Amino acid sequence: MPKGLHDSTITIPIDFVWSFVSNMNNWAPLVPGYMEHEIINDRESTWKFKGDIGIVQKTVHLKIEIIKWEEPTKVTFQLTGLSENFKGNGYFLAKELSGRETEITGCLDITAKGMMAPVVNPILKSFIPKTTKEFTESVVDKMANDMRILVT
Repeated sequence: MPKGLHDSTITIPIDFVWSFVSNMNNWAPLVPGYMEHEIINDRESTWKFKGDIGIVQKTVHLKIEIIKWEEPTKVTFQLTGLSENFKGNGYFLAKELSGRETEITGCLDITAKGMMAPVVNPILKSFIPKTTKEFTESVVDKMANDMRILVT
């Protein structure tokens, strides 16, 4: 499976991180290429975004399902392509470094299925790590901004 993993440290308490990542509405719009999302229930949503893979741009529809909430450290999800044949999973992991500092890890693991898999999976091997980094950094930046607003 093409996989991306990215860590970032933020000066925000772990309980604030949890309150942010435990709500999909906070992080769905931060996916690179985001177009829209719809919450189905507290564990399921659909996302639409434009994927830019080299010279090919494609609109992708995903179903995201939260598999496990492990307060205050981890949100685990799986994703299924609605417009393309692929499956995957991911998570956000928070590790408290001190009362004010938290390490955030974002992970995405996605594999194309079907007849196009031999062509698509090699492309995803470079695309997924880059997307994971951008996504995780966007989440961290948004949390930092939201925290600044709360403090001021």
